[in-house]
Formats: sequence, structure tokens, C-alpha cells
Amino acid sequence: MATYHGNVTSMAPSGPETAAAPVIRTIGLPELHRALQRGWEDFKAVPSHAIILCIIYPVLGLMLARAVHGYSVLPLLFPLAAGFALLGPFAALGLYEMSRRRERGEQATAWDALEVVRSPSFGAMIGLGVLLLALFVTWVATAQAIYIAAFGYAGATGVSDFAERVLTTSQGWWLIVVGCGVGFLFALVALCISVVSFPLMLDRHAGAGDAMVTSLRAVARNPVPMAAWGLIVAVLLVAGSIPLFIGLAVVLPVLGHATWHLYRRAIDTSGCPRAKFRDATRPRRYAADFPASLFK
Repeated sequence: MATYHGNVTSMAPSGPETAAAPVIRTIGLPELHRALQRGWEDFKAVPSHAIILCIIYPVLGLMLARAVHGYSVLPLLFPLAAGFALLGPFAALGLYEMSRRRERGEQATAWDALEVVRSPSFGAMIGLGVLLLALFVTWVATAQAIYIAAFGYAGATGVSDFAERVLTTSQGWWLIVVGCGVGFLFALVALCISVVSFPLMLDRHAGAGDAMVTSLRAVARNPVPMAAWGLIVAVLLVAGSIPLFIGLAVVLPVLGHATWHLYRRAIDTSGCPRAKFRDATRPRRYAADFPASLFK
């Protein structure tokens, strides 16, 4: 199992009750490169499994593009595609699990990725995922309101008409500036609360609140590397979206694996209890037990 070293800062005052609190490491830009490198290695080790887990994204993108083109809601194409970045940390849970297993020298397959449902923090992961979903929905509604403020309720007649509106008019340039600025704020919030939250909950028995606080402190401790990480994610998502979203089948799994390794470099959890997954041979649960069974 890999061991990471670096400067650290405690999240809370020392004491018996805080002895197991995660510790934030100081990282630099080289750590981002190493995380991406190890993410690529994980992807190469199990490429077919990673693509299977993420194939829904390019398929969804193609369906989205067709629907947008056919139903005159073209202005929402970019906000919806950009929203992948908001939901990505939750969608990559299975990829974190595969990287965790490979790091420990264990088997890592698509079926093993589904083991996240046995995590003692799975309910907390769902809760934080719902929060990111709410952030995504709010972003799309905000983007639509910005477009209406610029062009009114009249829809574009086609791709060329939409491109002409956005790129050749003063309203279009206003839309670009304001839309990108507001989108940046949404992405910043998502980055701050989730950059290491889901890997932490998977690796250690942590609640959603504690995980978000750890993520916020990691960003505060390493503002430049975390800002650079957010930029890397944005650039790679755009690059993966350009060829009809097909590139996301590679970009998303690499980013998912790399996020796990970024977490391992930024957070020292050696003093925290490791998460103990539920026994796979546990007694059968029934539909009447849902959703309470998620938290047991």
C-alpha cells in the first residue's frame, strides 16, 4: 500500500476526543501530476470496467444533444454538459473503490466497484449526492434565467442561429461573461465541499458533515493546488465533451481514479478508524426495510 508524506496541519485542537481526526497535508502542483498519473495507471489496469461504469455519460450526452436540437432548448446544452462537473464526485464512487482496492493489492473489477453500497457511510454518500444534485438543478435553472434575461423567451431556430446570437451580439457576450462567472461560483462550491469528501467517506467511517468540513479545510490549506485541480477538471471535461461526448468515457474514469489519489496525498487518515464494510452474507433485506436499511 502506498504511503504519502508531506507537511500536515491538524483539523482541530489536540485531545483524546480528536485524536482520530483527519489531518490535512500541504501539497503542491507536482502532487496533482502524480495523482493524474496514477489515475491513468488505474484506468489502464481496468479500462473496460471503467468505460462500462462511465458509458452512461457519453450516451446521455448524445441523447441530450439530440433532444436539445429537436425541441428548441439549445441554450441549455452547455449548462447541462457543464453540470457533469457538479455531479462527477458522486458518480465516481465506484472508481474510488477500484482505486482503493488496487492500492491495497486487492482485486479490482466492475463488480467490486459495486461494493460501495456496503460502506457504513453509504447513507451519508447518498445525502451528499442529493446535495450536489440540488446544486446541479439550481445551476440549470439559473443558467436558463440568465439566457432569458439576455434574449427573452424566444427559442433559437437551430445551431447556427444560436451561435450567431451568442457570438455576434452584445447580449451574447453579456451571456457568456455572466454565465461563465455564475457557473464558476457553482463549480467552486461543488469543489470546496466534495473534492475529498466521497473518498474520505469510502475510506473511513465519516459522516457527510465531517467529510465536507475536511474538504473545505483541504481547499483552505491548499488554495492554489485545489484551484489548479478545478481548472484541470474543467479543461479535461471540455476536451472530452467536444467529440460528441465520447471522450468522457476516458476522461471521467481517469479523473475519478485521480481524485482518489489526490485524496490520499492531501489527507492523512492514519489515526482514523478504517471503514468496515458490511458482511456480504448479511441476512436478506426486504422492500419494507427501505430506505432505513441504507443506514444500518
